[in-house]
Amino acid sequence: MSSSNSISVRRVPVPVRQPIGRWLRESRSGLVGLAVLIGAGAGLGAIVFRWLITTFTHLFSGQADYADAGRAAHPWFPELGPWFLLLAPVVAGLIYGPLVYKFAPEARGHGVPEVMYAVAERGGRIPAQVSAVKALASALTIGSGGSVGREGPIVQIGSALGSTLGRITKLPESRLRVLVACGAAGGIAATFNAPLAGPFFAMELILRDFAAESFGAVVLASVTASVVGRAAFGNTPFLDLPPFTLRNPVEYLLFVVLGVVVGACGVLFTRVLYRIEDFCDWVWRGPEWLRPAVGGLFLGGLLLLLPQMYGVGYPVLQNAVEGKYVIGFLLLLLVGKIVATSLTIGIGGSGGVFAPSLFIGAMGGTAFGIVVHAWLPSLTASPGVYGLIGMGAAFAGAARAPITAVIVLFELTGQYTIILPMLTAIVIATATSRTLSRDTIYTLKLRRRGVDLDRHPQERRLAATMIESVAEPLPEPLPAGTPLERAAHALAVSGHGILPVTDEQGRYQGCVTAQAVAEALGDDHDGTVGDLAELPPLVTCETSLADALTALTNAPGTGLPVLDGDHQLTGWLTHQAVLSALARQ
Repeated sequence: MSSSNSISVRRVPVPVRQPIGRWLRESRSGLVGLAVLIGAGAGLGAIVFRWLITTFTHLFSGQADYADAGRAAHPWFPELGPWFLLLAPVVAGLIYGPLVYKFAPEARGHGVPEVMYAVAERGGRIPAQVSAVKALASALTIGSGGSVGREGPIVQIGSALGSTLGRITKLPESRLRVLVACGAAGGIAATFNAPLAGPFFAMELILRDFAAESFGAVVLASVTASVVGRAAFGNTPFLDLPPFTLRNPVEYLLFVVLGVVVGACGVLFTRVLYRIEDFCDWVWRGPEWLRPAVGGLFLGGLLLLLPQMYGVGYPVLQNAVEGKYVIGFLLLLLVGKIVATSLTIGIGGSGGVFAPSLFIGAMGGTAFGIVVHAWLPSLTASPGVYGLIGMGAAFAGAARAPITAVIVLFELTGQYTIILPMLTAIVIATATSRTLSRDTIYTLKLRRRGVDLDRHPQERRLAATMIESVAEPLPEPLPAGTPLERAAHALAVSGHGILPVTDEQGRYQGCVTAQAVAEALGDDHDGTVGDLAELPPLVTCETSLADALTALTNAPGTGLPVLDGDHQLTGWLTHQAVLSALARQ
């Protein structure tokens, strides 16, 4: 007798490690890790960028900030006096003009629209070299006297960093867009010492939504960048202003008026900016790489007349809010800043429009405050309060980002006591901007390219397709005198449930639907289709496919006639035609 012993072996499952690439692409913790890394990189980028601006400002002007130097001569060339201002923008233009033209044309201008376009249309893809080129070009522009801000460049620098890291790790487009926003938020937070403003700027202007996962990643990037920035710049508000207080609740009515006036100034800034840019495009006929140098002569001439326009101009802004300028000079500075910033960008310079909008608001708000304080001295606060609130109102009027405007102003100034009047003026300025203009200072640049960010991406692609490219042959129209029995048969055969109706001369009279004919026959109506013809939503050859899709949705049948410029029938549009166009795209 033989016996056999069977031994059962229990297999213990071995945990399979998730590949790091998949962890980064799919897990929330992977997104968090990347957000922190991008925040640290954006913080370091902001430190380098501000150092470059300081270095080039010293190099080209001999001052830490020439805007408040009062036409001082360059210490290296004292014999030139203030006339060196004619040469500084030219020399800088000869350096950054070819740099931008050859390596990163996206670096030209104020930057934020390019990031918005990359997020909306290109899945968040920004060329890696944009960071370096934008930093050098913007620092040269500002350091040599260009009257632009730092926020546009740092947003583009941080966003390019986020995009590059996302593409290296092969993230899907949805997460790549979030990393672009993380870079933008980190740049804003570090350069302005504003950890709250960074996330709201990125969510309100770059991503244009407040999804929970995106917001969490953007906040982490902003906090990380702010910690890095504070290690270099310290933990103090960006502007050092005295405390302001309100005197009387009646002032809230004045803040409403301030919101209207300064919000309109923000819209004016937008329109002048693109008018001057168009004028520069129309005038210039030479090579693009030379344009900043030649245009720099005109910018230098403006700086000779008004040296307060040199660079970002924060010392001048602070002097205005502290009450050191009279009303006439404040208005001169307001107009000068609009023209100087527009000219700097128009000649091909690189820099932002956020700081100029704050400058414009400070000048306009302080001038408004001087007027009302002289009129009602016992009821109104000092003019500086109106200047401070005007800063947020001008940005809201130009960019139409009220949440960002409130938080940015609070963090830049550290003034919590005026938060309620600031909210009042900023909301009114935003409403004024919507009334006066369809676009903001950022979206107008894209709309001029045919990009409407208010539309869904698929709808934007449809908007570029005209009806004439997808229209089908016109079905046989029904003469207005056709009896209802014959019309019912024709409608049943057509399969559209709707057919066009023409008069004796063949002119379009409207459409008749199968439902209307069936109801008339049920009521023993003895008329013709001309009695039942109705005008459906109008679709012409120039109508975009996006607008035609809306018309089709509201149409009573499954098709609509297409009319030419003389309102003659020329084709037929159906849902199938729209679906075919979508499939091709």
